[in-house]
Amino acid sequence: MNTPAAFAAQTQSRPYPMSMKYLCHALTLGFSLAILTSVSVGDEPVFPHKMPEAKPDIPMSSAMQRMFDYPAPRVQDNELFSQFKYTRLKGFDYAGGDGTISRRDPSRPILVDGVYHVYYTKRHTIVPPIGWNRAAEATDEIPSTDWDLAEIWHATSKDGFTWEEQGAAIRRPAKPNPGWRSVCTPDILVWKGKYYLFYQAFVEPSGLKGDWCPVSVSYSDSPDGPWTHGGDSVIPFGKKGEWDQDATHDPQPIVRNGKIYLYYKAAYNKWPELRNKYAVAHGLAIADDPLGPYTKHPLNPVLNSGHETTYFPFKEGVAALAIKDGNERDTMQISKDGVNFEIASCLSLTPTAAAPYTPDAFTDTKDGRGVTWGLSHFINAGRPGKGYSIIARFDCDLSLDVDKPSFKSTGIWHKPDVYFQQGLRPGDHPEGR
Repeated sequence: MNTPAAFAAQTQSRPYPMSMKYLCHALTLGFSLAILTSVSVGDEPVFPHKMPEAKPDIPMSSAMQRMFDYPAPRVQDNELFSQFKYTRLKGFDYAGGDGTISRRDPSRPILVDGVYHVYYTKRHTIVPPIGWNRAAEATDEIPSTDWDLAEIWHATSKDGFTWEEQGAAIRRPAKPNPGWRSVCTPDILVWKGKYYLFYQAFVEPSGLKGDWCPVSVSYSDSPDGPWTHGGDSVIPFGKKGEWDQDATHDPQPIVRNGKIYLYYKAAYNKWPELRNKYAVAHGLAIADDPLGPYTKHPLNPVLNSGHETTYFPFKEGVAALAIKDGNERDTMQISKDGVNFEIASCLSLTPTAAAPYTPDAFTDTKDGRGVTWGLSHFINAGRPGKGYSIIARFDCDLSLDVDKPSFKSTGIWHKPDVYFQQGLRPGDHPEGR
């Protein structure tokens, strides 16, 4: 047995070099074990210098314990952390930036026979929007907001960078049918050989009451159309007093457990007396058929932050990107059941209205592979009085199948002008100046 006494006897019976060999071996082994588990200062274990792969069984602060609840304790190893890089798209005309043409809220691109297809909100009006607060002045030709008097258009691409507009997919129906005022904010579902477009169908200028608008659906045998109207208000508003009493926006479907999981958002705590104190949350409605009926999940809302819906299969669960609104804005989140989400990473320069290319969104996968690129929009491409939006491409590394270290960098540096553009406005100064 290698007791201290036995070790001492060995060192006395051997020449000096052999005893040093055993001593150095023992010291090295002990030091390595201490590094791999924890270091002790006095009687208290201390967090080790080498990052442990699993949570150490030592007393730790809340922050250090929480670090091991993320997909990886080191952010550069986190599969759900990425920077985002943006590219202008080719093929879209914006009338010289005069504000009369706008494209926004792209659907997820789908790949069919080697061609990418995308659907999006397009507004082509005689004048730019006059503004949310002037909605009562809107006419059949003058839009209140960027998504007023809009239709859903279709474009194709072979590489995801250069696009060719194919024409309108969903036109506004005749008044008073839902959507007569505007159809916008589409997303696509592929289900049993058919294609389904979910979208918002307005019956009044946006801004009169807010954005009170339900979801409609149309379907086709081809991504090129023609599209047949399939139903209105497929996600019904909540009852008076419930969080989604006024709207079910941004429908985004995935296929999970043999059913359609249709995520949506609603603004609440608003209109009219709380107009500037609104909050946004996301809900989930589930159906056996794309046309419904849809049953809202009893735990709704399932996400407490995020201005738009961006969901995709990831491993055995569902990942979600939350941007702009809420305490958990600019985070990636993950849920094993598609309902109970936890923060997976904190992000910067997140894509607005992100619509990632998600090949396994409709395969009912139990091993979601993540995403590497998609489309989003910028809503401030114009100038005062000539506002419009543009669609752009983003690239990222939120995938299990690629390794792009440049997307895992945590240091992104911008020129000073980027920050100085966020200067004080009248009334912002802490001394009231």
